[in-house]
This record gives sequence, structure tokens and C-alpha cells, in this order.
Amino acid sequence: MKPKVFITREIPENGIRLLEKEFEVEIWEEESEIPRDVLLERVKDVDALVTMLSEKIDREVFENAPRLRIVANYAVGYDNIDVEEATKRGIYVTNTPDVLTDATADLAFALLLATARHLVKGDKFVRTGEWKRKGVAWHPKWFLGYDVYGKTIGIVGFGRIGQAVARRAKGFGMRILYYSRTRKPEVEKELNAEFKPLEELLRESDFVVLAVPLTKETMYMINEERLKLMKPTAILVNVARGKVVDTRALIKALKEGWIAGAGLDVYEEEPYYNEELFSLENVVLTPHIGSATFGAREGMAELVARNLIAFKRGEVPPTLVNREVIKIRKPGFF
Repeated sequence: MKPKVFITREIPENGIRLLEKEFEVEIWEEESEIPRDVLLERVKDVDALVTMLSEKIDREVFENAPRLRIVANYAVGYDNIDVEEATKRGIYVTNTPDVLTDATADLAFALLLATARHLVKGDKFVRTGEWKRKGVAWHPKWFLGYDVYGKTIGIVGFGRIGQAVARRAKGFGMRILYYSRTRKPEVEKELNAEFKPLEELLRESDFVVLAVPLTKETMYMINEERLKLMKPTAILVNVARGKVVDTRALIKALKEGWIAGAGLDVYEEEPYYNEELFSLENVVLTPHIGSATFGAREGMAELVARNLIAFKRGEVPPTLVNREVIKIRKPGFF
């Protein structure tokens, strides 16, 4: 009998096809997020679970899933999962790193450029007919933005995504600063990047890109005090997690001119709604689409499937998060 996997949102077909060869597959096919009570009911007879960042996978879920042996998160981050509790119970946890690195780094740079050069504001100017109503083709003081080429970028978090952002910055002839828990001398040489303490990085950078995971240490690391360290001409880009930034402090910074602008793909609560933030023209907002390319999402689906199939065959999954779980239970369902 095939083990049963439940997928909490429809993922690209390539991943589903791979899983159907080895598993009995059930999918929550609604576009909306699966309700908590439905999730708790559906996990009662599953051996494996494929989850999204929006689902909280905690003790309550584990207690309702006595057969559960592995959770494959369809994301590089896994702060939605109580990994410590999973490990205690011998439940493997995997994620999808690498395959979405370039897509997310591309979006970070897209947000940086869009904010610096008022692309959204300009698009609205044309699309609403305001340009035609003005009857002026061009004006020396319209839509003045900030130069990107040759400026200083500060990257907070220098893992896969942070380094990919740095590679793009190198192509723009930028001075590259980074802050990370540990220095990375080899990467510093490769990218001509300089390690800086966070406060120095914020003071010196024209653009600050956040690419850290959400942890106790990074929660609200960009707060009012640190926003005030930034240049009034600086732009903040967040492709990390929403709770890395204190939203109320950011709104204040944008309204009062502590910084010039922000490009945000992630928010404290998602889906996000805040009229005060929406009313500001110096911020560009996207709906958590860092990995939203065909290649990245299909790569994530394949990696999810590879992790589950490897586990089923008694192998350690390729991107196992909690490696200490191996001491508690060997991989495999039976």
C-alpha cells in the first residue's frame, strides 16, 4: 500500500506527477488557504504533508496526525513549522532552498529599481491619462529618482539569496556591504564585498536589501532606531520576512522622510492591508512573489517530491532541515 501525502495547496503539475508514482496523493484544491479545522481533520490519516508558509504546523497538528513522518515545506523558510517539536516526535522537516534563489534575487533588484526610479508612479501617470491631460511631453523635474549604478548597497543576510543579490549589484558597479552572523571571507573575495556591523551598514548604504530568515534575533531588527540611522536618500527593500521590519516604524520613516522609499514583497500579516501604507507614493508593494517564476515554482515542486521520495526509500532527504532527527528515527514510513 502506498503511503498517503496531503498537499495543502495545488503545486505545479511536475511535482504532483512525481509524487503520484510513489504516494496516494490528496490535494486541497481551493485557491483559498485551508481552514485550520479542515487541516486538523485532513492530517489524521496522512503519512506525509506538503505545506505552505501560511500554515502553522505545530504540536496541535502533530497530535492530530499519529502517522505523520515527514513535513515538506514548499518554501525556503520554515518559521511556520515548530521544528523542535517535530524533531522530538521523530518527524522529518524539509524545505526548498537553491531553486528559488535567483528568482528572489531578481525580484529584490526589480523592487530596488522600481522604487529608485518611480516605475509604478510613472506607470500610473501614463495609464490614468494624467500625462495626456497635462499636455506636456517631458519636464526636467518630473519623476526624479535615484541613481543605482555605482552606489552602495548593504545586504542584510548573506546566505544564498543575499549573495545572489550581491552578484547582481556587482553588475551595476556597486560598492557591496554585507552583514551576517558569520563572516564569509571566500565570498568577500569573489564579490569584492565588505563585512560591516549592522549599524555601520545602515549608515553607509544607499540601498539596503533584507535577506535574512525570521528568527528570534531578526524579529523587528529594522525598527525605528535603526531606520533613523539610514540616509534620507536611502531605499529599503525587503524580500526576507515581514516581521523583520517594524511596519509602524517604517510607515513613520516613509511619511517623515527619514528614508526616501521602500520596496516590499513581504509583510507582517499576509494577505496585507493597510490604507496608511497604501497611500504612500514612495513605496512599491508586491504580494509575496519572490519565487513566482515558472522555473522557480516548478523547481520547488520537484524538490518537494524528491525529498518525500527519498524518505520513502529509506534515504535522508536532500534538504533535511532537522538533521538531528536521524538519531531519533531512521527515514522511511514502515
